[in-house]
Amino acid sequence: MSPISSAQLEKALECGRPPNIKQLFPSSRALIVSGTVIDRAMLAKGKAIAIAANGRSNFVIKGALKAAQRANAALIVEIARSEGGAKAYCAVNLWNIARQVDQACNELGITVPVAVHADHYGIKAEADIPPAETEIPSLFDAGITSIAVDASHMPDDQNLLASIRLKEQVPDWAALETEVGEIKGSQGLSNRDEALFLIQGLNAHGIFPDWIALNNGSSHGLEADGQGIQVGLTAEIHQALAPYGVSGAQHGTSGNDSERLRRIARETKTTKANVATALQMVSWGLEVNDYGNAAQKDGEFVKVKGEGVTEEVWEAMVQYARDKGYKAGDYKNLNLPFENILLGQPRAVRERMIDRTADFVYGMLTGVFNCQDTAPLAVEEILQANSHALAPKAERIEDPAEWTPEKIAEKAKLLDTDKGPKGDFDD
Repeated sequence: MSPISSAQLEKALECGRPPNIKQLFPSSRALIVSGTVIDRAMLAKGKAIAIAANGRSNFVIKGALKAAQRANAALIVEIARSEGGAKAYCAVNLWNIARQVDQACNELGITVPVAVHADHYGIKAEADIPPAETEIPSLFDAGITSIAVDASHMPDDQNLLASIRLKEQVPDWAALETEVGEIKGSQGLSNRDEALFLIQGLNAHGIFPDWIALNNGSSHGLEADGQGIQVGLTAEIHQALAPYGVSGAQHGTSGNDSERLRRIARETKTTKANVATALQMVSWGLEVNDYGNAAQKDGEFVKVKGEGVTEEVWEAMVQYARDKGYKAGDYKNLNLPFENILLGQPRAVRERMIDRTADFVYGMLTGVFNCQDTAPLAVEEILQANSHALAPKAERIEDPAEWTPEKIAEKAKLLDTDKGPKGDFDD
């Protein structure tokens, strides 16, 4: 498919950018759009998944954007609340990520549509809701165009009620992701009934999420046990949710080989897949296998000489990790203290970090997720609507009278679910 034409781009820039983006970046040439547009582009192509690149650094953001432009693909750039919230471990955060995306798009001449997503906005207790009602609007003020309200840490009825309440703080044009089941690997897997409970309850209240994330066997960070994503379970749940028009969001792609991820694209209704740890490691210059895991030798990560950061900076990063007692999965905490050091490296080093990330993302876009040539499809969605706001994929089919708080509590008691072990599982 041909790239977006100049005329199409001009029209899309005029009508496709949400109001917060127009206000923040009035002269920008970056086509930052609602995540809803990205979901629709994947559905239009069919069996295609947009990469949601966790922009833990400026290098990852630029690399993902370059890859998307090369693949003519629509893209999502995201940061999770745990990565870039009030207790951030990344220099990129929920309030500056849109500015970094916009700047990079203009610098690099990026013309493909890009959504900026606040991932895993976690609500772990009732007390978290009032502060969230204040903070969520601030994210959209800062340029977020899509959000995952994740109250999956709470019981099913409280998850639903929190999601209903917090939707009031999300603009109608913005994409919405919801979640059922904490991400716990092979433990506490989501099932059809609890997913239906959440989506039906939202539907009764006139809320039509773009995506639902499941605990379908994925794990965040480095995956060691090989269990991986349960494709059959995912397909079964997605099929049950078909009348409600919700797509799947796949979390924790690390630890799954390319063929399993291709099956997710072919056999399920997934249109968004988060890629985080692998991109971090690739940008640093570490050897990464087909499962997205960084290779280790004698308990140490394998750095490819002449790739990613300089050898001197890598030694400083490793020593810092040793001093802090970091295990392999803790290396993500190096992002914040080292971002400015990495930005201060020679231009050639910075560019190779970006290009290495771009090559990796391009391979996933074109060879795994079937996402190439979805940029024009996203623009078509905007132009057909002549608006930044697309109509919902579903309509209300559930009776609101059957989904009052009291009846929600009663229905939740009838669910037969295994939430797995308790604990503070990472977002």
